[in-house]
Amino acid sequence: MAILTIGVMYAAFLLIGWLATRRHGDRSAADFIVAGRALPLWLATLTMTATWVDGGYLLGTAEGAYQSSIATGLQGGVFFGVSLILGGLFFARVMRRHAFTTLIDPFEARYGPRWAVVLSVPAMLAEMFWSAELLVALGSTFGVVLEIDLTTAILVSAVVVTLYTMAGGMWAVAYTDAFQLMLVAIGLAAALPVALGAVGGLTAAWHTYQAARPDAAVLLPPLAASGTLWTRQAIVSWWDVSIMLMLGGIPWNCYFQRVLSCRTPADAVRHSLLAGLLTIGLTIPPLLFGLVAFAYPWSPELAARLAAQPADALPLIFKHVVPPVIGLFGLAAIVGAVTSSFSASILSAGAMFSWNTCMRLLSPTMTFGRMKVVMRVTIAALGAGAVWMALEVQSVRALWFFTSDLVFVLLFPQLACALFDPRANLAGSMAAFAVSLALRVGGGEPLFGLPALVAYPEWLPFKTVAAGAGLVLLPVVSRLTWRWSAPRPLPDPAGS
Repeated sequence: MAILTIGVMYAAFLLIGWLATRRHGDRSAADFIVAGRALPLWLATLTMTATWVDGGYLLGTAEGAYQSSIATGLQGGVFFGVSLILGGLFFARVMRRHAFTTLIDPFEARYGPRWAVVLSVPAMLAEMFWSAELLVALGSTFGVVLEIDLTTAILVSAVVVTLYTMAGGMWAVAYTDAFQLMLVAIGLAAALPVALGAVGGLTAAWHTYQAARPDAAVLLPPLAASGTLWTRQAIVSWWDVSIMLMLGGIPWNCYFQRVLSCRTPADAVRHSLLAGLLTIGLTIPPLLFGLVAFAYPWSPELAARLAAQPADALPLIFKHVVPPVIGLFGLAAIVGAVTSSFSASILSAGAMFSWNTCMRLLSPTMTFGRMKVVMRVTIAALGAGAVWMALEVQSVRALWFFTSDLVFVLLFPQLACALFDPRANLAGSMAAFAVSLALRVGGGEPLFGLPALVAYPEWLPFKTVAAGAGLVLLPVVSRLTWRWSAPRPLPDPAGS
């Protein structure tokens, strides 16, 4: 029954993608990459929300609440939602007004096409890391709920999503996203009341959590060190990561692909604000599932499993706490969340490579037909790379956060200055990039086994410092070097 349900969902994804392609076609690069700049507001809002509400969002939120604290559980979803609101208030209008095609276009206009391709590398790597995190979330869920082999689950899911993404581009992804977001909403709504009922209701679950972990039952960390959980280092790290999520959630091509697909600059702003609010609101169900995982009387075997792999909290609830039929709804929610975001990610990376590297830099006379072939090959290659990485990593939440870390430190200063500093130049961009990268790498990265090379004090939010250094250096160096590295203007706004 469960396997049949998954098969029907995947068939529905392929059908919706095919119908969207038949209806809208892809006669130009703008059709394929940014839906001909004709995405209606409702569809833009749903596809953006579906993209941000991914598998890491659901599993990571439940994992954070179960393993650490309410503040940790809320952190990812809430601050990613805030990033959409900030993007709408400060970035969406200007990007859509200039009618760019990808996130890399303002870099190309301000710093030159060759350096823009360099800046596209961390953007594409982030998309691939994110895709891998999504597959890990889906594979671990299938392994728990359906007891399917991890490799099989990851491969089947990646192949299905890659196929409809290659076929239809942005229109296919947008319509399937809307359907997949509906699965998320229905699945969470069906499973949550039953799961809460299994632990005596929300009040009982909260009292159990609060009694056992009073320091953890807070929405925000305390202002000063308190108890064993909120040390000074933990508080600084929480705010460092929160700032990283707020600002690092902006310079993503998958976000701007939806901004640039909107019909008008005003719609681009509205869709960002609405999607941000929906993203924040949808944090609540997986957070409550984290409370259920903590309060539920697990068997010793399952309790040991959860302690070793807290990312399995949500799948284990769907497998052991709720009835099988309700568990299928919950599984559908995770499948919908993962597949919508995976398709957005690989389409986004493929668009940057084919448009900015192949067409704009290497072969400006390339026809749309050849570019579409390049994009489809790139999408397939990125999907394969994400599969490989998914089979190598362990923590869903760690990989989810690292992707924003990468773009926050390296790309947020570049984007802010490219759009809003008319004197920003190539020399300033290169200096800011090099210094930010050195400062960030100096702090080490446990996810990849990189040791810390710089002994940062525990009170220093070094990720924010690394990004801030780039944000300061870029305009300063630009003004010192303008005589031999002339600033390049952005193109004239194209209107709506």
